Amino acid sequence: MTSSTVVRPVDASLRSAIRLSLWFALAKLLLHIAGTLWQRHIGVGYFRDEFYYLMCGRHLAWGYVDHGPIVAVQARIAETLFGHSMVGIRMLSAMAGAGRIFLTGLLCWSLGGKRSAQALAMLGCICIPIYLGIDSYLSMNSFESLFWMTCLLAVILLLRDESEGVDRRWMWWSVFGVSAGIGLLNKPSMAFFLFCLGIALLVTPQRRVLFTRQAVFGIVLLAVIAMPNLLWQMHNHWPTLEFLHNGRVKGKNVHLNPAAWVLNQLMVLGPWTAFVWIPGLAHLLKRADRRWLGLTWLILLVLMIALGAKDYYFAPIYPILFAAGGIAWTNRFASRVAVQQDRVVAFPVAFVTMIVLTALVLPTAIFVLPPDTFVAYQRALHLPSTESENTGGHQILPQFYADRYGWQENLAEVTRIVNSLSPEDRAKVGIFGGNYGEAASLEWLSSVQGIALPTVISEHNNYWLWGTRGLDAEVMIIDRKTSVAKLQEYYQDVQVVGHVDNPLSMWYEQHDIYLVRHRKVPLAPDWAASRFYY
Repeated sequence: MTSSTVVRPVDASLRSAIRLSLWFALAKLLLHIAGTLWQRHIGVGYFRDEFYYLMCGRHLAWGYVDHGPIVAVQARIAETLFGHSMVGIRMLSAMAGAGRIFLTGLLCWSLGGKRSAQALAMLGCICIPIYLGIDSYLSMNSFESLFWMTCLLAVILLLRDESEGVDRRWMWWSVFGVSAGIGLLNKPSMAFFLFCLGIALLVTPQRRVLFTRQAVFGIVLLAVIAMPNLLWQMHNHWPTLEFLHNGRVKGKNVHLNPAAWVLNQLMVLGPWTAFVWIPGLAHLLKRADRRWLGLTWLILLVLMIALGAKDYYFAPIYPILFAAGGIAWTNRFASRVAVQQDRVVAFPVAFVTMIVLTALVLPTAIFVLPPDTFVAYQRALHLPSTESENTGGHQILPQFYADRYGWQENLAEVTRIVNSLSPEDRAKVGIFGGNYGEAASLEWLSSVQGIALPTVISEHNNYWLWGTRGLDAEVMIIDRKTSVAKLQEYYQDVQVVGHVDNPLSMWYEQHDIYLVRHRKVPLAPDWAASRFYY
C-alpha cells in the first residue's frame, strides 16, 4: 500500500507580494529612523508619554490604568536591547508601523490585487500623516493596525481557502485568536473592532464562518490570552473604566459633531489619500463577497462618532480600505499599458502627488523643523489644528510637540533643590510630581544620567497604584503647577524654592517648585482620596 502527500506549490504571486511589501516596509522604517536621528540633531527630546511607558516597563504588570500591558513590555524590551538610545527606544513602534505597510500589501494580494495595486495601496498608507505621527514615538498606537489587520487577513484567507476547497480553518482561527488576544492586551479599542467585525459578518452571508468548532476555538483562545488583563482590572476595581469615565465627564477630549468628525478624518489621513481609500470603500461595499469588510468600517465609524472617540482611535482600520483602493484603481484603469504590464509604479501622477503633498505636511506629523521654523511654517501654510484633547491653555507649539520640552530643565532645577537641602532633610525628602510626565521624566532621566534623586511619587494614573513608596511626606518637593494657598491646606510650612519656565513646553509645565514641611494629615490614609485617573 502506498501513500502520497500532495504539497501545494507556493503561490508565485505571494512571493512577489511579500518581496514588494518588504521593500515598502523597509522604506517606512528607514523614514522613522532618519526622523528620530534628525530630531536628536535639532535638540528635540522625548515625548511625555514615552517617559511614562518606560517607567511602566520597569513595573511590569498585567494591566495599567490608562493603557494595556503590551506597551510596557515594548518599552522594557526596547530599553533592554537598545539602552537609552532614542532611536532604539522608538524602534519597535517604527517596526510596527513598517508592519502595517507590509500587511497592507498582503491584504491587497489576498483580495486579488497585483503588484501595481499593492504598491499604490502601500504608498497611500505611508503617506498618511496620522500614521507618520503615531509611528514616530514609543506608544501602543502603532501596533493597533498589526492586530486588527492580521485578524482581517486571517478571515479573508479562511474564506479564500473555502472557495478553493482547502480546509485550514484551525490555522486561520488560531492566527485570529492570538492576534485578537494580544490586541486586547495592547489596547481596549480592539474590543470595539472585534464587535463591529462580528456584526458585519453576522449580517452578511459570510456569517457561516462563525458557526464552526474552529471559530469557537479562536474566540476562546483570544479570551484566554486577554483574561489576565481582565482579572487585573477586576482586582484593581476597574481603573480603566474610571479613567475613561473621568475623561468623558470632565471634557478631556475635543468633542466634534458627526460632520466635523468625518472632516477631521479626512484631514488627519491627508485629503490626497482619499483618492485611494474612498474608492476602496466603494469597492468593498459593491462586492457581495467583500461587503463584510466595508460594513466593518461603517459600523465602527458610527460607533466611534457616537462615543466621541479621538481621531486616532479609528485610524487602525484604514489599511484594508487602501488595499481595496489599489485594486479599485487597477480595475478602473485596466486598459493602461502600465497596469497590464503590472508595473510597480503604474500610476506615476498619483505617486508623485501623494509624495509631494505628504512632504509638505510632514513637519506637522514628525518634528523635523526647529520650533521657530515650525511655527512660521505652520502659519505660512495656514495648516489647521488637529488637537484631540482640550489642554485648557495656550502654548507656542501644539501639544504633541510641546510635550517634548521642559523635562531636562525640570530635572536640573529639582536636582539643584535637592542638593541645596541639609543632610537631615535630604535623608527623608520625597518628590511629588503633579502628573505622570513630571514624575516619570524625573525618574527616567535621572537614572539615565546617573543622578541620585529621592523617591518620586504622584497621584496620577498608574503612579497612584504604585503608592507612597514608604514616604511619610513630612518633607516634600512639590513639582507641579499649584499655589502656596492650595499647599497650605496640607502643609504647615510652604516655600517657593524654584521655577521652571521653558517657553516651548506645555503651559502647565511652566510653574514654581515648592518645598513643604510638616504635613497636617498623614499621607497614607489621605492617599486613597487623592487618586487622579485622567
